[in-house]
Amino acid sequence: MKLLLDTHILLWSLLEPARLARGVSAELEDTSNELWLSPISTWEIMVLAEKGRIVLDARPELWVRDVFKTIPFHEAPLNHEVAMQSRMIDFPHEDPADRFLVATALVYDLKLITADKRIIASQACSILPGN
Repeated sequence: MKLLLDTHILLWSLLEPARLARGVSAELEDTSNELWLSPISTWEIMVLAEKGRIVLDARPELWVRDVFKTIPFHEAPLNHEVAMQSRMIDFPHEDPADRFLVATALVYDLKLITADKRIIASQACSILPGN
């Protein structure tokens, strides 16, 4: 299975794994699954750290680079197709990060792991509920 991690799922898996549903933890550990990350998640982590909404044990850019070294993942490029799809989807709110993540899942045919109730309720893409 090809799994796109919502930003909070990536953070929970590294900082608060008990918050993840048991099935999600198993899917993340299953080496037959492909883990995908969007550059939007990197941006969100940097913003959250700058605003003090998350506390990391290193400067945000160093922490993110360390994560990239330890987690085998595929990068889901942010391209023109993703940008167009982010505006074409029927989505209940305007959060650009959420729109880009849903669009990325659609463009690259990925299952989005998220606990965001608004994204789950939208049924805009294939979802694996995160908690």
